[in-house]
Amino acid sequence: MWRNKPIQQLKKHLKDYLQHPAKTPSLSMKEKALINRIRVVTQNENRNNVTRTMAYLNFYLKNREIHWALLAHLVSRNAGWNMTDLKGEFLPRLITGKEQIDFFVFLERGNWLIFQDAYPQLLLYAESKKAGTPLFHLLPALGVSSFMIPNWKHFWEHQSSSLLTTALIINEQNYIENRVVHNSLYKDTVVETLSFKLQDLFDMNQILFPFDEKKTKLVGDTVHHFSSLHDRISIGIVLYKLLFSEKLEAIVSWVGDHPHTGSRKDYWPEVFNDVKETLPGESAEKPCKMGAGAPRIFSPTLEKAWEDWTHQSAEPGDWFKDMKVFPYFKKDGKGHTGDIEEHYCDTIEKLEFAVFTKKVFFRRE
Repeated sequence: MWRNKPIQQLKKHLKDYLQHPAKTPSLSMKEKALINRIRVVTQNENRNNVTRTMAYLNFYLKNREIHWALLAHLVSRNAGWNMTDLKGEFLPRLITGKEQIDFFVFLERGNWLIFQDAYPQLLLYAESKKAGTPLFHLLPALGVSSFMIPNWKHFWEHQSSSLLTTALIINEQNYIENRVVHNSLYKDTVVETLSFKLQDLFDMNQILFPFDEKKTKLVGDTVHHFSSLHDRISIGIVLYKLLFSEKLEAIVSWVGDHPHTGSRKDYWPEVFNDVKETLPGESAEKPCKMGAGAPRIFSPTLEKAWEDWTHQSAEPGDWFKDMKVFPYFKKDGKGHTGDIEEHYCDTIEKLEFAVFTKKVFFRRE
């Protein structure tokens, strides 16, 4: 793949856009109407994690060649589960109310930013299909990085779903790098806090892909260093390869049968419930091995956990300044089994034990 003609053409075109960055073209009345329509649809679908997560899935089901849309749907599901965990069984007993809000805003801002950058690209592609001609010259009018213009043009010509997926992974992670991950607002309140670092200690950053196999099973991987751009791009490529494997149809079947609510009950109703079953001060114990009748872990829906958040406009600017990202196109993401279920259960038990330990400690005080 690395030495074939299409990839070399992509490399050349990317270099061309570096030397001559795309500028917003003069728009016809028809083009202005299209851009406005795309913005309105994006804004409506970007209301909260549930609406944007389902928008990705609906797009994928109509445009299955755009693999990234399904990957984005599943990663966004995980973001929603992380958001509701902040109001769930364990974390409210380990972090303060302010930390819960700070973490939510951090997760919500990243989720919102990626959608408002990527979804207009998807809609413009759909309009290109409808028109029978590429409309990617309009991407600058939507504030999209110059990096994506040659990538969409390349996809239109060669239909390489894997290259486009890699490009979108690279673009979206670079897009949030300075706007969220290294934004001083979130760096001081979230990324540099002890609570955020504890996520690495507990291995809490699992990305789970549920699938149907008699009962719902899980496949996925763990993000160990979220603050590392390289690690986020690399794990995105790994997750893409895990998703588009022999389990793909089972995963697609599962997401089609289970609308996203933000509650972890969506995938394990035998372990989680969106209604609190434990008594005040009590927690579910050894949840993955619990017997019949034992209280399940509280995992609220997003609607019950958080109100819709009002965002400021995305910060302007194009991250694409050099060709350092190009080697990611030759990463294959293979060598990962995706076995995550046992590790995920261990994480839940670590959290339960942390809550128990904190409760015992304060009792002694």
